[in-house]
Amino acid sequence: MASLIRRAASSLCSNSNNRHFFAPAAIRMEDTGLYGCNHLKTPKGFQRIVDEAIERSNELVGYISRMPSSAEIINAMDEISNTVCQVVDSAELCRHTHPDREFVDEAVKASMRINEYLHYLNTNLTLYDAVLKADQDPTLTSEEAKRVAHDLRIDFEKGGIHLCAEKKDRVSQLNVEIAKCCAQYNENIAKEPGHVDVYPASCIPKNLHHLVKPVNRSSSAGSRVNFRDKGFRIVTEPSTVSAVLQWTSDDEARKMTYIQSNSVPHANLGVLDNLIAARHEIAQIMGYKSYAGYALHSNMASSPDVVSSFLVELSKNVQPKAVEEFKSIRDFKRGKSGQHDIELEPWDEAYFTRSMKSSAYNLDFSVVASYFSLSQCIEGLKLLVESLFGVKFLNIPLTPGESWHPDVMKMALHHPDEGDLGYIYLDLNSRRGKYPGCAHFAIRGGRRLSKTEYQLPIIALVCNFSKPHNSATVRLNHSDVDTLFHEFGHALHSLLSRTDHQHFSGTRVAFDMAETPSNLFEYYAWDYRVLKKFARHYSTGDIIPEKLVESMQGARKMFSAMELQQQIFYALADQALYGDQTYSPIDTTSIVADLREQHTNWKHVEGTHWQTRFSHLLYYGAGYYSYLYAKCFASTIWERVCKDDPLSLETGSAIRTKLLQHGGAKDPAQLLNDLAGDGIIRYQNGGIVPDITSLCNEMNLRKR
Repeated sequence: MASLIRRAASSLCSNSNNRHFFAPAAIRMEDTGLYGCNHLKTPKGFQRIVDEAIERSNELVGYISRMPSSAEIINAMDEISNTVCQVVDSAELCRHTHPDREFVDEAVKASMRINEYLHYLNTNLTLYDAVLKADQDPTLTSEEAKRVAHDLRIDFEKGGIHLCAEKKDRVSQLNVEIAKCCAQYNENIAKEPGHVDVYPASCIPKNLHHLVKPVNRSSSAGSRVNFRDKGFRIVTEPSTVSAVLQWTSDDEARKMTYIQSNSVPHANLGVLDNLIAARHEIAQIMGYKSYAGYALHSNMASSPDVVSSFLVELSKNVQPKAVEEFKSIRDFKRGKSGQHDIELEPWDEAYFTRSMKSSAYNLDFSVVASYFSLSQCIEGLKLLVESLFGVKFLNIPLTPGESWHPDVMKMALHHPDEGDLGYIYLDLNSRRGKYPGCAHFAIRGGRRLSKTEYQLPIIALVCNFSKPHNSATVRLNHSDVDTLFHEFGHALHSLLSRTDHQHFSGTRVAFDMAETPSNLFEYYAWDYRVLKKFARHYSTGDIIPEKLVESMQGARKMFSAMELQQQIFYALADQALYGDQTYSPIDTTSIVADLREQHTNWKHVEGTHWQTRFSHLLYYGAGYYSYLYAKCFASTIWERVCKDDPLSLETGSAIRTKLLQHGGAKDPAQLLNDLAGDGIIRYQNGGIVPDITSLCNEMNLRKR
C-alpha cells in the first residue's frame, strides 16, 4: 500500500487534544499494557486502540475539511498519520513476536481494521484537496512542511486518487489482489518449506544434528530383509539450508538440499505471475510503461534506465575479479577431489568458500564466536553510541505487562544535556513462532509537539540468535554480529532523528537512501579499533587478538567480488521482473536463468525457481537495487568521514548532525553531499547514482 498516512506525522493545531497510546517513559512502576500502552493489558485492548485511533482521525478529517491554514492542514495530516501508525506498527510487532496466540490474533484483526480505514483515508478527496492547497501555497514557510505537503500529494496520486471513478475502482481492486498475492506467497512458504531425506546418517556432520530430524527406511542387505537404514530429514528452510551447504562434505546431500530449497513452493510461480501482472496494470493505469517506472519515479534513481545503467556498470567492474575467485574455488575443488576436469556446481559454493577461508587464514569459526557473546555485543553497542554521540543506553526496568517475553530488555538512549532521546526494546533470542529474521520495528515515530516538547521515538530491535545446543551462553557468529550492527544502524536512524513531522521521522526517507546508515554501521563490526573495546572471550575474558581480526578481515575479502555479483544479479532480476512486459504472463524462471548466466559465473539448475522464495520481490518490488546504492554510499562515507578516527565525537557529530537527525526531512542528495562532500553522487539521465570509486578501491577492483 502506497500510503500517505503510512509515512506521515508531526504536531497539530493549538486545540489538537493529542492522545498518546504509548507512555513516553517508564517513570511509574504500576501495571501497564504491552509497549507501555494501558489499553493493551489484554488482547482485546487492540480493539480499543483501533476505535480510538479512528475516532480521533475522523475528528481531524472534519477539521481539515474546513480548510484551515496550510500549516495547520499539514500538522493535522501528520497527527492522523501519527495516530494511525502507532496502531499499525504495534500490531505488526505483536503479530511477529508475541508468544500468546490470542494477542497475535487480536493484532491481526486490528491490522485488518486499521488498514481498511487507511484505504478510506488514502481515497479521501477532502484530504487530497487540502494537501493540494498546501502544496501550492507560497505562504507555507517551513521547508520541511513544504516537503511533507509535496510528498503527501505524490503518495495520494500514486494511489490513484486523481483518476476517474472507473480507473480508481480498478486500482482498488488491483491493490486488494496484490495484498492477497503477498499474503499467499508468504503462506505458501510457511506451509511448504520442503524437505529432503539423506541417507546414511553419517552424511550429516554432528554439529548439524540439532537442526535435522532422524528418519529411518526399510532396506535389504544380503539375506537380511527389513534392515533399517538411519538417516536425517532436512527441512529446507533458509537457516538450515545455509548451515547444511556450508558444513556438509557429502556432495549428493548438498545437491539434494540446494535443488529442493530452490524448487519450493511451486505454487508461488503462479502467485508471482499474478502479483507482477497486477502491479504492471496499476503502473499502466497511472501512465507508466512498467511497475519499475512507477515505483522509482519519486526516488533518487528516478527511472529504471538509471538503475539498470548503474547495475550494469557495477557488474562490469566486478566481473574480472569474480571470475578469478570462481576459478580459485574450482581449482580448490579439483585439488581436493583429485579429478582435474570436475566442474564447480552451485551447491559447492558455500562449502568450498568456507573451507578455503578456514584453510587460508587458519580460522576456526567456533573460536571466533567465543569472543562475541550476545551480552558483550550489547555492551559494544552501548560503547559505540557513547564514543560517537556522547550518549548512553540506560537499562530501564520493564513495568508489569509492558513486555511480551521474559527475554525482552528495554533501554533509554540518554544524553547528559538533552535528556532521553528515545527508547528501544531488544528481543534478540530465537524462539518458536517468532519472526524468523532480524529487523527494526517502529512503535512510535518522533515529532515536534511544541517549541519545548518532543514526542520521543520508541522502537524494537528483533533478532533470532540461538544458544549453542551444548551451552547456556548465546555466542554469535561474526556474520550475526554484522547483522546486529546493520540493524542497529536502522535503530539509531530512528532514535536520533529530530524531524518536526513524523512523516519524515527516522527511516522514513527516500527508498534508495534508507539502507545507508545500516550499511555504514556494518563497518564498525569489522574494525579492530572498535572490536577490541568489547569483544572478549566468554569464559576467559581475554580481548580478541588483533591477528584473529586480521584473519577475519582477510577471509571476508576472499570472495567479496562473487558476493557482490550475487547482489547485482538479485537487483537486476528484480528490475527485469517488474520491467516492460511485452508478453503476459512473463516466464519468470527464464528471465532469472538468463540473468544468472549473464551476470554471474553460475549456471541455472534445471527445475529450480529461486524467485518463489525471494520475499524481497514482494516488499522491495523494483527496489532491491537500494541495497547496492547504500553499499556505495556507505563505502564513501566510511572512507571520507569515519575511517581515520571511527570512534571520535567529531565523527559522531558529523554522522548525527549531517545525516541521522534529518530523517527524510531534507533532500537525500544534499544530505550525502553535506556529509561526505562532492562526488559521492553523480547525476545521470535525470536521476542520481552513487559514485562507485570507493567501493571499487575497497574491494581492489580495477575500475573500468
